[in-house]
Amino acid sequence: MPKVGMEPVRRKALVDAALRVIGDHGSLAVTMSDIARQAGVSPALAHHYFGSKEQLLIETIRSLLRQLRSDTVAALKAARTPRARLSAVIRVSFHADQFAPETIAAWLAFYAEAQRSEETRRFLVIYARRLRSNLLANLRVLLPDDAVERIAEGAAAMIDGLYIRQSLKSAPIGIEASIALTEDYLTTQLRGFGR
Repeated sequence: MPKVGMEPVRRKALVDAALRVIGDHGSLAVTMSDIARQAGVSPALAHHYFGSKEQLLIETIRSLLRQLRSDTVAALKAARTPRARLSAVIRVSFHADQFAPETIAAWLAFYAEAQRSEETRRFLVIYARRLRSNLLANLRVLLPDDAVERIAEGAAAMIDGLYIRQSLKSAPIGIEASIALTEDYLTTQLRGFGR
């Protein structure tokens, strides 16, 4: 197979390996050699494709965001009502791929890195804005204006908080329990407005 055809495959293998290695270590304190070994390629090839570990880590964040966005768009298209779209956003947030231990550990490591890296912080802000936007868009149809922001922030905080709890194993609950807790919050809030 020509090199051009292999490049996307190897780049994806390196991104997938980075996610696994970060998840195993629980931090971004990994080396390009660790990632390359996990991907089954040489460190020189990893450097060739990404230039630096930092660029590979940025591509790993981008990959997580692309997958989350793709899953969210598909779920929103399939939902027929604003309430069903809210449930779709919640379900996607706790989809098995997003809730895998290595993915949760990677997100937590990226949050920690965002304290030092403006580029990492920028990507996490994109994630937060997308989640907030999806919640707000559907809550606006169901609630008075003065309640929309508060309830969207509460739902987003539950989603992010359940991720943190899962990653720290402080309250290891599964996917369905996380969905149920977040759904209960929204149902209770909506019921207060006769919805």
